[in-house]
Amino acid sequence: MRQFTAVVNPTAGGSTGAAALLAVARLLREAGAELETEYSHSLAHAQELARHAGSQGRVVLAVGGDGMAGGIGGALSGTGAVLGLVPAGRGNDFARALELPTEPTELAEVLLCHEPRAVDTIEVESAVHDRTVVLGSVYAGVDALANRHANHAKLLRGAASYYAGGLRAVTTWRPAHYRVTVDGEEHRHTGYTVVAANSGYYGSGRLIAPDARVDDGLLDVVMISEAPRRLFFAMMNELRTGTHVNRPQVRILRGREITISADREVPYGADGEVEAVLPVTARVLPGALRVLC
Repeated sequence: MRQFTAVVNPTAGGSTGAAALLAVARLLREAGAELETEYSHSLAHAQELARHAGSQGRVVLAVGGDGMAGGIGGALSGTGAVLGLVPAGRGNDFARALELPTEPTELAEVLLCHEPRAVDTIEVESAVHDRTVVLGSVYAGVDALANRHANHAKLLRGAASYYAGGLRAVTTWRPAHYRVTVDGEEHRHTGYTVVAANSGYYGSGRLIAPDARVDDGLLDVVMISEAPRRLFFAMMNELRTGTHVNRPQVRILRGREITISADREVPYGADGEVEAVLPVTARVLPGALRVLC
């Protein structure tokens, strides 16, 4: 029987992290599993707790949103430790990409019975930010600005905070001139964003990279070009289904190492947590993390 250590972000999704764990925890214990719960006071503290539990051979449960999943998953990347997810945030996009159930009974069955699957992670390097490892995506442009607004929203939650953040960001954004280097080949791009995606989803369920796979050893590079704002708002709606990729303003490349720079200060983010400015390099780490899904 597996031994679990749950690392909880007590502020995820408006203080729902602990509540999300309760039903699953009861089912795990009823099945005979051992479960310890640790509450983190920062992402760095959560990563420290996760590394310690993983080194003892325990399954580490990341209880929270994408920032928590990415932070803990990044900390366990390359260690051989096993990660489980209890989604309890605003976006839960990596859990969505893994097709994890949200119903407690089904999720407990995954955590108790399913074998770990090897998935890719993303190593992120920047001159102005410490090296880190994340799970979902690195995005540079208007979406990073929108995520910053969403993170600071006090009255809205979930998808509503992302949509409101997006509206606010788009109204003030002017297209940037990017240099995007994919496996050594440089591409010029003028527009709204560049996304290096391991997971297909970001921004609370938006399907930015429909063909991205978490275990193919590649990152999907999605570039959205300059367009009238009304067209960009239409594409924002199309992100729900992934049909935006059919527009001529959207270009997709694939590669193992992507460097993004721009002609001005452009923000980038990663898994909803990292907030910095370009340039940045994203490098896939194939099969670096074992996760229950």
